[in-house]
Amino acid sequence: MLRLSTKGQYGVRAMYEIARGWPDEPVNIKLISRRQDVSIHYLEQILNKLRRAGLIKSVKGPGGGYILSRQPSEITIADILVELEGPLAITSCLNPEEGCVRVEQCVTHLLWKSLGKQIEDFLNTVTLEDLLKGKSYKDFSMLAKAKTGAPV
Repeated sequence: MLRLSTKGQYGVRAMYEIARGWPDEPVNIKLISRRQDVSIHYLEQILNKLRRAGLIKSVKGPGGGYILSRQPSEITIADILVELEGPLAITSCLNPEEGCVRVEQCVTHLLWKSLGKQIEDFLNTVTLEDLLKGKSYKDFSMLAKAKTGAPV
């Protein structure tokens, strides 16, 4: 089964919470922790990485917290996951850092490459704004179909 690490999962959930405060309400890490049931210590690691990547900014002082560096419609789920997880490769042979010596004779390489491309295309089209608007599985299924032409 394909699985994201908790870093990727929690990172998307934290970014969703920060997007809820867009454009002028910084979101406190304690609030993110409480709403998403993630430890503050782990969130600090994740949010520092996202801040260094330029996806969020920290606001100091009373009423401070985190705010998106761009509009929710301009930050994709892929943007977040690439920063937290690395390249979007569903198998090690598709990871540019690892590569594969059997590519030419591998019977499944093109299958995994095609599946990975569909996942990547979808994640590149879903934005934080879509998460803010999405309320059901059907919403995201229709989004996938509309944006990528994929079957639902």
